Amino acid sequence: MSDLPFICEKRPASGSLDVVVTNAPLGSAAGNEMLAAGGNAVDAAVAALLTLTVVEPMMVGIAGGGMTHLRLADGRHVVIDALSVAGQGARPDMFTPLSDRPPDHMETVGRRNRVGASAVAVPGNLRGWHMMQQRYGRLPFADVVEPAIRAASRGFTVSDYLVGAIREHERDLLADPEIARLFLPGGKPVAAGSRMVMADYAESLRLIARLGAKALHGGDLGRALVARLATGGPDAGHVTLEDLTGYRAIERDAIFGSYRGHQIVGPPPPASSGVHIVQMLNMLENFDLRAMGFGSAESLHLLAEVIRIGFEDRNAASGDPDFVDVPVARYTSKSYARDCLSRMREGGGAGPSLRMGRESRDTTHLTIADADGNVVSSTHTINGLFGACFMVPGTGIIPNNYMLNYDPHPGRALSIQPGKRVPTSMAPMMVLRDGQTRFALGLPGAVRIFPSAMQAIVNLIDHGMSLQQAVEAPRIWTEGHEVELEPAYAPMAADLRERGHRVRLVKTIGGGMNAIEFAPDGLLCGAACWRADGVVMAQGGGLARPGVRFKI
Repeated sequence: MSDLPFICEKRPASGSLDVVVTNAPLGSAAGNEMLAAGGNAVDAAVAALLTLTVVEPMMVGIAGGGMTHLRLADGRHVVIDALSVAGQGARPDMFTPLSDRPPDHMETVGRRNRVGASAVAVPGNLRGWHMMQQRYGRLPFADVVEPAIRAASRGFTVSDYLVGAIREHERDLLADPEIARLFLPGGKPVAAGSRMVMADYAESLRLIARLGAKALHGGDLGRALVARLATGGPDAGHVTLEDLTGYRAIERDAIFGSYRGHQIVGPPPPASSGVHIVQMLNMLENFDLRAMGFGSAESLHLLAEVIRIGFEDRNAASGDPDFVDVPVARYTSKSYARDCLSRMREGGGAGPSLRMGRESRDTTHLTIADADGNVVSSTHTINGLFGACFMVPGTGIIPNNYMLNYDPHPGRALSIQPGKRVPTSMAPMMVLRDGQTRFALGLPGAVRIFPSAMQAIVNLIDHGMSLQQAVEAPRIWTEGHEVELEPAYAPMAADLRERGHRVRLVKTIGGGMNAIEFAPDGLLCGAACWRADGVVMAQGGGLARPGVRFKI
């Protein structure tokens, strides 16, 4: 397409064997290394994720949570739910809310649910990564940890992205001597381009290479974490060694839908994406988006209304299926989507903000495919930037601040309960055609994730964009109050305001999308967008034919 209102800033990469796309160069290199060593996409994903805990320490860590969507070579779809949970000692009234009404209804006295030991929930990342690698990977687990050990022990180049994150949370990081020693030596942020070595974390990774998830979930790293949380003051954490030992990642069945002859596959609750991307696409299927044209006032108004309705239903029933009844079959049905059309408005009109909870924008995502047909789309986080903003002494581990995502008021849908997972907007999605994978994608960005993933799918199917265009295209987002537009859509702001929308221009909606396209001839194409440090690495060529060698 040559008439688009934007120009792509990056270029894709293609290979006939495999493709790795992550949001940091060393993350992509780690995954690529595992594939070159004979591993599969699952080995590559776990190696990349562990390496990202080193080079993207503000985004992801072994003491965080997330979701991975696997399509195995035999065609099965498996979702690994490694989301953090509230520990057995968590109580609905463990925090004191600042207010009963938005926008401060999720804030607490002393920021106890945001910063420090009391903000930490039971982590799941390492348990989930170890489980899926043991079940579906090929290589010894120690091999997939090695690239992360190397990056931590030998050092890596500090990116501008990391420095920017440090500056955003400088005051909170300075309050903890352990984390400040690494990221703010002498009281000032490390310089972009400098070399960072994480010696303590390298030792923790070596322990993980030997013991697997038990190193944290019951072993020495877990004991160190629990000891750090036991401050003896009002900021003390509730997570115990028993919580860590008892944590289990869950294998869940994927959500399936259809859109214009394609199958749409995503994660189930407690993720919102599978349910509500299918719902929104079911609504859009009743309109000719191609004829409307990409970025037209008509199509943007339609997208805003569809996203608004999706959020209305998400807020009405969404959450951990062990605690909340989510009507999945109803929300994903074609008949329900037709009923939803009656809720669409001819014009805009700002209503009250519908936000029911909170999610962090600070996440990482990777998408990987191998030559055997295994595909991984994976989104993981420590919740806020630098999680709870402290480091466990002697380990290099930065814990999550997932308690921030629970409603601090008792008696509500998102109130704290032991063992409860909170809803997530993580959207590790795949699109199939005639049973074959066509696209796999995902991105960071909290509640902006799943509407952004939906728009990328529309870009590919309705507007016929290339993969690079689809991930870099401008985005629109709303929960029903304001309509956010990225810069390339700014010329349409006046038209949307005339339609009654309250418009706000923003720098970005969601984070860096990483995607792979699967061509019918077997060629794989990977793309990463301008919103993050996304890097694509692809392998082509291959081994010599059996029996062929050079001989004079």
